[in-house]
Amino acid sequence: MRLRFLVFFCLLLLAAPLAQAQRPTGRPTPPARGQRPGQNPPAKGSRIELLPGAGVLVGGSFNGQQIRKLLGNVSFRQGDAFLYCDSAYQYVDRNAIEAFSNVRVVQNDTITITGDRGFYDGDARTARMTGNVVMRDPRMTLTTQALDYDLNRKTAFYSSGGHLTDPENTLDSQRGYYNTETQVFSFRTNVKLVTKDYTITNDTLQYNTQSKVAYFFGPTRIVGKQGNIYAEKGVYNTKTRVSDFQRNAKIETPNYLLGGDKLVYDETRQYGVATGNVSMTAKKDNVVIRGDVGRYWRGTGRAKVYGSPVMRNISDRDTMYLAADTLVNVESKSEADPGIVYAYRKVKIWRGDLQGRCDSLTYNRRDSVIYLNTKPVLWNEKNQLTADSMEIRLRRQKIDQMRLYANSFIVGQDTLLNFNQVKGRNMVGYFVDSKLRKVNVLGNAESLYYALENDTATTGLNKAVSANMVLRFADNKLQTISFLTEPDASFIPPHELKPEEEKLKGFQWLIEQKPTKRQVLGKHFAPPVKAKPKKKPVKTKATKAKTTKPAPKKAAPKKPAPTKPAAKPVAGAPK
Repeated sequence: MRLRFLVFFCLLLLAAPLAQAQRPTGRPTPPARGQRPGQNPPAKGSRIELLPGAGVLVGGSFNGQQIRKLLGNVSFRQGDAFLYCDSAYQYVDRNAIEAFSNVRVVQNDTITITGDRGFYDGDARTARMTGNVVMRDPRMTLTTQALDYDLNRKTAFYSSGGHLTDPENTLDSQRGYYNTETQVFSFRTNVKLVTKDYTITNDTLQYNTQSKVAYFFGPTRIVGKQGNIYAEKGVYNTKTRVSDFQRNAKIETPNYLLGGDKLVYDETRQYGVATGNVSMTAKKDNVVIRGDVGRYWRGTGRAKVYGSPVMRNISDRDTMYLAADTLVNVESKSEADPGIVYAYRKVKIWRGDLQGRCDSLTYNRRDSVIYLNTKPVLWNEKNQLTADSMEIRLRRQKIDQMRLYANSFIVGQDTLLNFNQVKGRNMVGYFVDSKLRKVNVLGNAESLYYALENDTATTGLNKAVSANMVLRFADNKLQTISFLTEPDASFIPPHELKPEEEKLKGFQWLIEQKPTKRQVLGKHFAPPVKAKPKKKPVKTKATKAKTTKPAPKKAAPKKPAPTKPAAKPVAGAPK
């Protein structure tokens, strides 16, 4: 009989906390996390159910709160969520669980969170896990030291550093937010995404673990074996390896840097398109190409820029600008070879000592040779050069030679605006410090030069025909002409000079086609227009009168308005 009484008494002690948990308490409930004081409290969740299997269950109080202490194989259930641990405190009044050692939370058999310690709020349906936390779903695994998980919203948050892995990528960040329904991660601070081909770093990133698409916000760097990408906003698909970047986007290779306002790059095809303020910079030599649209083929090292493109080549103190409808740059596989630039349609050249135009051009930067084709025209100082095709040979970034092929013609004006002329089949011009010093005329040479007296009067015209000629210059003025092989020269006085004798056959003066610096630089290299300073208004008697102090209180007597004098009669006018 005494034994039955003891058993009945123990059952009453164990049942007392359950009865108290079912009775409402008069103690006010503190606001839930994220809830402002004065707002209606969230609806209470269902009671946390203790599942059978716990080794030891002890009732009592802890810090003034009624608890149940459970030891060994502890498991709870609330709706679609299960909590497992080695030991736990169940706060009866608050519908909450504090779990210790081998803590595991499972929701819908898809989300599993493990850690050393956890706190579960049954009313808010939130769990906070600390210590070696691991969160898993079918698509990824997240490890961190502390994690907050909202079972209603199915969202997780960490702020003490996290490491995410999926079958193809890994990602690290200081803070992170994960929506398990949309499978979208939001990362902040020291973000680093490592894929098979790239390492991506930035400060703000969103990553969809289902589609494997990353969204970037803020300065972002993508480092890969084939080159690097930089942008300040964009999207990168880690499955298709296609990136769509905006805001100051750039592709960087060992030799070149291609950028624009917007950049789309396909790593699989090694093909990129940049639009808006496109710029391509060669690192080996100071060459920059700018335009509206740029296309880049990484496999062949070919870049095409159009939309008013301009190339700038800085050499010592002189800079050459090259403009055309389309510019194409081809990289070389050799590091010692800077490559070739092709320009076609409406090509224009400008530098301090040389201006020119043609229909197509090739600039071999390895040999420093510029080839001009289809009606090329060059202007050097006061000399105009034309031919069917031309070459400009540079040496140490200065003009060393000009070679003119077929129908070569040089025209220059003297101080009296007479046209001195030389023509022949081919010509080779030699320069010193980019100034013309000698011209060899090879085949069917003809010359027509005016003789001047003190650069103020014309004394006659020198006319010569020879198979070959050599002309020597000083300060861009002709000094001597050497006639080689069967020369025929004559001097014509001014009074005997006929108009048809003043020009050689094929003469043309194209100075109106000479490009200006602003025309060649265009909108991409033209310096910004400086705003004119506002002129200060000049003070006149009228303005001074407005700024003078008001008159004294006693007003002066009004004077009668003066009458205008009658107009005087104009001489010769009718009465």
